[in-house]
Amino acid sequence: MAGDASKNDETPDWYANGLPHIWRPYAQMKTASPPLPVVRTYGSRIVLADGRELIDGIASWWTACHGYNHPHIRAAVERQLRDMPHVMFGGLVHEPGLALARRLAALLPGGLCRVFFSDSGSVAVEVALKMAAQYWINRGVRRRTQFVAFRGGYHGDTTGAMAVSDSEEGMHSVFAGLLPQHQLADLPENDASANALEKLLRERDTIAGIIVEPLVQGAGGMKFHDASVLKRLRALADKYELLLIFDEIFTGFGRTGTLFACEAAGVAPDIITLSKALTGGTLGLAATIATDKVFNAFWSNRADQALMHGPTYAANALACAAANASLDLFEIEPRLQQVAAISAALSRGLAPCRNMPGVKDVRVKGSIGVVELEGIGNLEALRASFVDQGVFVRPFGNIIYLTPAFTIASDELKTLTDVIVNVVRSL
Repeated sequence: MAGDASKNDETPDWYANGLPHIWRPYAQMKTASPPLPVVRTYGSRIVLADGRELIDGIASWWTACHGYNHPHIRAAVERQLRDMPHVMFGGLVHEPGLALARRLAALLPGGLCRVFFSDSGSVAVEVALKMAAQYWINRGVRRRTQFVAFRGGYHGDTTGAMAVSDSEEGMHSVFAGLLPQHQLADLPENDASANALEKLLRERDTIAGIIVEPLVQGAGGMKFHDASVLKRLRALADKYELLLIFDEIFTGFGRTGTLFACEAAGVAPDIITLSKALTGGTLGLAATIATDKVFNAFWSNRADQALMHGPTYAANALACAAANASLDLFEIEPRLQQVAAISAALSRGLAPCRNMPGVKDVRVKGSIGVVELEGIGNLEALRASFVDQGVFVRPFGNIIYLTPAFTIASDELKTLTDVIVNVVRSL
């Protein structure tokens, strides 16, 4: 049962012996609460070592779109493990990788058909930036090495990805002196910001491309924008002959209500990045996918015009098998209908927060539900309060949000929204 109060207070040996040796992500180790020891997952449930079960409200950083331990994905990985866990993708290829590339190309809009595999979202962004910069270099234009990125945006934690994220509002300000300098602008959400962006593009001939998270800026605060923003960006990129990059690492695979967020705007980028839910939350895999327009700039007899990037575990066979199985599930199970139902439930369930003191905004897009607060005083205490009530919700900044698995049961989703309403009311 979620929130079962019965506990086994004996700490597992593996937890006690291993904890002193790890360095945890996004955590001030001196002051952060101890992490929760997990022994099993299933559906939308996280089972802790003491026997408690938590309803997962964020699908393990938005990855487990089909829920945990889906039997179809598990069976595909087990079959692939028997045949070939991995083989390098340099000079060799394998069926799971080629099948996945073909299937992604068939699903994506706008002629996105050349798939470069890597192993994480941040690296997928790095590859996209290198593609766009070298696109110009290969055409004999070496000055175009900057990118336009947007306030509130986040694209990853590696150096290049940090450089096109908003360090002022985000988590990377400490690295300001390390990072390459790009152009940070406001999203063109109205005529004034669109005109300011066009002025920037008109006056600078050092820009190689534009990078944006379509419809939702995720880790920057779950900030939504209208599809008209993407139409404006496509028009400006075309007018100034720039490459347009959509970072769909968070939004891809149904999270916003369509299979890819760009579909809602009826526009396509020149390069798209995918990861997170690509494998259904089972194994690390990412893809940077370009049009033939981009790829043809690298098609040459000159070795120095090749894209010089090659992750060791690129197109890992196990991960590709999982991704193919995940795509199967989008075909044979009603994922987008489930997202629509979740969206309606989130709108209903979070609505009571709208008029509560300290609440700045309540918003829903697809299977993303957000309660934005004026501020959060003690983030660690707030996170602990959710665990105490049997759910795993991980607020950050000034937001409490839900991004559940698409397969979550209606009663589990209601529990999540009810707990959020109760917690917000008590703040």
